[in-house]
Amino acid sequence: MENTIRSLQQEIIDFEISTPEDLEAFRIRYTVRKGLIANLFGQLKSVEPAEKPRIGQMLNQLKQTAETKSAEAAEKFASEVSGGKRKIDLTLPGRRYFTGSEHPVQKVLGEMKRIFSDMGFSIATGPELELDSYNFDMLNFPPDHPARDMQDTFFITREENGNDVLLRTHTSPVQIRVMLDREPPIRVICPGKVYRNEAISARSYCVFHQLEGLYIDKNVSFADLKATIYSFAKQMFGSDVKLRFRPSFFPFTEPSAEVDVTCYLCGGKGCRVCKKSGWLEIMGCGMVHPNVLRNCGIDPETWSGYAFGMGVDRTVLLRYKIDDIRLLFENDIRMLKQFPA
Repeated sequence: MENTIRSLQQEIIDFEISTPEDLEAFRIRYTVRKGLIANLFGQLKSVEPAEKPRIGQMLNQLKQTAETKSAEAAEKFASEVSGGKRKIDLTLPGRRYFTGSEHPVQKVLGEMKRIFSDMGFSIATGPELELDSYNFDMLNFPPDHPARDMQDTFFITREENGNDVLLRTHTSPVQIRVMLDREPPIRVICPGKVYRNEAISARSYCVFHQLEGLYIDKNVSFADLKATIYSFAKQMFGSDVKLRFRPSFFPFTEPSAEVDVTCYLCGGKGCRVCKKSGWLEIMGCGMVHPNVLRNCGIDPETWSGYAFGMGVDRTVLLRYKIDDIRLLFENDIRMLKQFPA
């Protein structure tokens, strides 16, 4: 056995390690659990008791020689890699990098912003965590309005003074902040996320995107509102689109209306998406209520204005024929890949 150890010692010394592959071969042959050195340690039990101490010492030296040589080679290769000396095989195929794409919601929202910006509207944003007074009180919501119930609104804190903190249910509080900070005339759009305590399903979600508009000036009329919406609809949905205004009610506008456009999927003939009516609701609108103007320190006898608001996600679903709103929030790469930049 002594001769075997000496022979293996010399073999380890003479083993040439010039590449990482050589180092791996060295490790597998000598230092792993089932390598040659471990095999010799297993044979130590058959050595005469008087010879065991000396043979054991020789085996330990053999193991140390192999481990030292392996460690020195590994350190050498690591320093070459960190020093930029590692050889690169230029014949290997390059790595594929997948470029990102714009989310469909941002595509549609960006187009809406462009259309209204061309009409002279500036863009304003505000906090998603809002005060009850900005979200309800100053927008002429009565104290017993159902929107103030926790079943409809995500309240964060309930204060004794009534100025609760909540997740905004619309972007109208941004309009309030703008009217408090600026002097008329005002022409602004307010895009952003809003939150409502709704059951999540294919058609509704607890968070969605909204874009609202506000125009305040002298002698603003409902005719100005209709002209703005007609201009937007024709640019957004096509020059052949038709609109209809239906009377409605909103606490912050008077008179109020909801706006429908002809279904651009069936051309107004009636389909599953428009429920065979040929019409699709796109927004609510109306003249700003005098109480809202007064709450913001604007004299309704001098100034008048209109406001409108629309859901961005609904337009996305219709435009791209997406049948589940949850897909817009799940970051499923299979869906997002269908909207290349």
